[in-house]
Amino acid sequence: MKIQPELCKVEDALSIIVGKWKTSILLHLISTGTMRYGEIKKAMGTITPKMLTTQLKELEEEGIIQRVVFPQVPPKVEYSMTEYGMTLEPILTALHNWSAAHPSHKARTNSTQTTNQ
Repeated sequence: MKIQPELCKVEDALSIIVGKWKTSILLHLISTGTMRYGEIKKAMGTITPKMLTTQLKELEEEGIIQRVVFPQVPPKVEYSMTEYGMTLEPILTALHNWSAAHPSHKARTNSTQTTNQ
C-alpha cells in the first residue's frame, strides 16, 4: 500500500491512543486481561483517580475497552479490551520493539557521527 501523506490517518489514530496514560492502560489490559478499577489504579502508580477515570472513559467511548458494572454493593466495575481494541496489540508491540531498539540505534549513530568529525 502506498501511503498518500495528504490522506494519512496516522495523526487521527494517535490522537485516540496517545496520552501520558492511555498506552500504559492498554498494555496492562492486553497483558493482564480483565482488571478492576482498583487494580488498574494500583498498576498505574501515580495517576490520579480523576485522570484514570477520564482516560478509561475516552478509551471506552472509542470502543477500544469495555466497562462492565456489576449490580452489587459496593459496586464492582471491570475493564477489558474489546475485540476491536485487541487489534491494537500488534501496533503497540511494534512500537514497543522500535522504542526498545532506538537507544542502541541512537548510540551507534552518535558514535559514528563523533568518529567522522
